[in-house]
Amino acid sequence: MRAGSGFLDRLGGRHRPLLTDLLLALGYIGAGLLLGQERPPTGWRSVDVLGAVLTALVGLVMVARRLVPVAVFAAACVLWVLFIACGYWPVVNSMPALLGLYTVAATRRLPTALVCAAVVGGVWVYAGIGNIEHSSMPTVLAQAVLFPAVVFVVGRGSGALAERNRQFAELTLQLRRQQEEKALQALTEERVRIARELHDVVAHHMSVISLQAGMASYVFPTDPAASRRALDTIADTSREALEEMRRMLVLLRVGQEEQGGAGTVPGGGHALEDGVDHAPAPGIDLLERLLERVRGAGVEVTLEVTGSPPRLSQGMALCVYRVVQEALTNVLKHAGPTRAAVTIRYERRTIVVRVMNDEGDKFQPNQEMSPGHGLIGMRERAKIYGGSVTAGPRPLGGFEVRLTLPAPTTGDRPGGLPAPGSGDVPIR
Repeated sequence: MRAGSGFLDRLGGRHRPLLTDLLLALGYIGAGLLLGQERPPTGWRSVDVLGAVLTALVGLVMVARRLVPVAVFAAACVLWVLFIACGYWPVVNSMPALLGLYTVAATRRLPTALVCAAVVGGVWVYAGIGNIEHSSMPTVLAQAVLFPAVVFVVGRGSGALAERNRQFAELTLQLRRQQEEKALQALTEERVRIARELHDVVAHHMSVISLQAGMASYVFPTDPAASRRALDTIADTSREALEEMRRMLVLLRVGQEEQGGAGTVPGGGHALEDGVDHAPAPGIDLLERLLERVRGAGVEVTLEVTGSPPRLSQGMALCVYRVVQEALTNVLKHAGPTRAAVTIRYERRTIVVRVMNDEGDKFQPNQEMSPGHGLIGMRERAKIYGGSVTAGPRPLGGFEVRLTLPAPTTGDRPGGLPAPGSGDVPIR
């Protein structure tokens, strides 16, 4: 059953039009021969062997009507004229010429189709003149105009519909390709975003862990309490880094997790506790926690917020958080123990975030920040929201990273009122 079905599928796939025309030709030959056996109208003779041969030839010519429609139409008309000249009833072999006209009208240009329609009408008139004694010329002329005209109009409409379907198929294919390209682009952008998130998380937390581990090792013989505090900071920082990384990775598998059952993740593991798997991304409200880790690593850092804080989208808040995190990570890496200040100024049209540090033991005043992944990531984040990031040495020494973002409209703030606790208030 399966083998027969496969054979029919192959036969009816690429060769389906040819198979259809072959069956149509055989069906016409049978119908034409049966019609030829009937008694013809007065003035025409019955179909004999020669008439049957001509009928069969006209039917077989129809097989190639899709391949060479004009040539098939011409051959059908020639055989039809020969059939009429032999005195046979013209109606018996009129169908192939009309079908050929339909194919030409559907697949060829308008002038060619008009010429073929005129030829059919001319043959019809020729048949009427050949039996003028038993024919009504007004009726013949009406048929010579009406029949080709109807076939011509139907053929042109069918051709136009086929062309529209072909264009729709091309547009559908083009749309599918564009959707695939956009999906691939979105996938690439998501991978870049995840890589940037992982870079920010790992770079910051590992910098804190490295400094705390070095300090713990250094003060362990002389100050065990400070060494223990450093180890506690390492534990807290590493735990937070793991939670952030697990949250990002689990979010990529939310759909599979929901299918696999509550509380589990692919691979048989358990979902993060306390809602970590669906915890919101860090924002401005977690900046103080970030600064506490940096202070624990030996950098004295302050945070100052001025202006009326608007309601920021989660993405914009994450952008501010990551830029501050990356800037402070660079302070830990390149400046060593020093002082740093983070200022956030909410203006009417912009939000300005500055991360400044004084000269540390390792800081070089004329050193430009290298265009590594950190600075590139900060600039890409700011660009998403129409902002910009600049970084470079300060005139009086130290280094500064400046983030500028367009401020949301006041309509984004509940009731259009300033947030409570706003103003020139240094938080710490």
